[in-house]
Amino acid sequence: MPKPLTITKPLTITKLLAVTKPLTIVLVLLSAAALNPAPAVAATTGPATLSPSTLKWQPCPNDKIGMDCADLQVPVDWQKPTGRKITLKVGRLKATTGTSKGSVLVAYGGPGGPGISLTQSLSAWWADLRQKQMDLITWDTRGYGSEQFQGLSTGLPCTWTRIPIADFPRDDADFGRLSDANRGYAEACRLKDPELFANMSSADQARDMEAIRKALGEDKLNYYGASYAGFYGQAYARLFPDRVRTMVLDGTWNHSAADWRRELEETAKINDRMMRRFFTWCASNACADVPVLWRALVAQADRTPIPTTTENVAYKARDLQSFAIALARQGAPAWPKLAGAIRKASEGDASDFVPARGGRYPDQATGVTECTDWPRFANRKEMTALISRLRKIAPNTGTANTIAVGTLNCIGWPVPVTNPPAALPKNLPPLLGAGAWGESDAVARVLSQVPGSVTIHHDGPGHTLYGVNTCARDHINRYFTDRTLPEPKTPC
Repeated sequence: MPKPLTITKPLTITKLLAVTKPLTIVLVLLSAAALNPAPAVAATTGPATLSPSTLKWQPCPNDKIGMDCADLQVPVDWQKPTGRKITLKVGRLKATTGTSKGSVLVAYGGPGGPGISLTQSLSAWWADLRQKQMDLITWDTRGYGSEQFQGLSTGLPCTWTRIPIADFPRDDADFGRLSDANRGYAEACRLKDPELFANMSSADQARDMEAIRKALGEDKLNYYGASYAGFYGQAYARLFPDRVRTMVLDGTWNHSAADWRRELEETAKINDRMMRRFFTWCASNACADVPVLWRALVAQADRTPIPTTTENVAYKARDLQSFAIALARQGAPAWPKLAGAIRKASEGDASDFVPARGGRYPDQATGVTECTDWPRFANRKEMTALISRLRKIAPNTGTANTIAVGTLNCIGWPVPVTNPPAALPKNLPPLLGAGAWGESDAVARVLSQVPGSVTIHHDGPGHTLYGVNTCARDHINRYFTDRTLPEPKTPC
């Protein structure tokens, strides 16, 4: 049996820049949708500030870059505004030239990425924006304030571990046992702080964002959400559409779909596209035999796990598919390794798929936030129908690295889905998206609901663009400062 894995991990700088699975479980990332062809330039009015900030700023703990911090008290349950309060630690890097014209609120995803420590390590990213007289604001998200997540806000005082779910339940009894196991793991954590456990969805984070906006004294919000923090932005847009000035969704995916089943199908399609891009490369790079070997390998591993030289590690089809997607996403530098691993596994040794560091099995981590954001299977019949559909539309990658797999850990969860996917409202200003392979397609589908919105596309591997793509960063900074958007389908 594999060793238990930590179910939810903070978004480290390595994770943020990784070109493999950028989020807690997968990288989903979906297929294209048409963008609105309307002109993409809006008025150039600056951010408005109504009143002085009510936050009491002082140097952040162990700060070396001039970042200030402040504590903000918010309700643990936003449905009970006069009830118990928790503390959000908010950080600020002030504008470096002139008088501040406003601020941009930044979140790095994860979920649970510690905004303060990440911003301290990534401060160079924001130098140009600060020179344009914008303050940079971030915060450590609720529930993730612990040594495990490096956050400074009120945390959920537990660490939960899970054994990866090797197979989908094969019958109703299996489904029931999975539900009981999930509930047991979750209950051990929930009982530490039931109220906080039940209020850690992306919608709760969005309400915290609104509290930060008010505490800053600003009329409207400028927001940059990377990776999973794009869910926070979409939730904010649904809850407070009249308070959005600018919003950037970078390297995220669609949590605003009317048809969630279709979104899961798009997840599988984009993964299959990753493998087909690799196969196309192989056709002219001395590995034209690999596509046939891969399909035979998957069929074989579906019947009997492929052994490795690592003790007690053998890989089933979905394991191999998950590792292969991760390598395919990295582009041409990783493709020779993937071709070699497939050939070796076809000869009966899957050792080249074993990660050099970390867990020996694909990361299937899902946590408190995800299980309140993602719809889960109600029964085995529903699950089986979707599995069959995903395997049909993605013959090379199946269900691997999809939210459908991630939600297995949420079956039986003691808290319901409190922030289900829903369409964006009609009265939002034009938004800006960005993303690399697959990610830009997903973001474009989100923004297709908002007339005048634009998505920046990068035709290459990667996860999020702002920190590593100067072209995208320039467009994003211009949008934040004067609300000027690039032309539709702008490449970077």
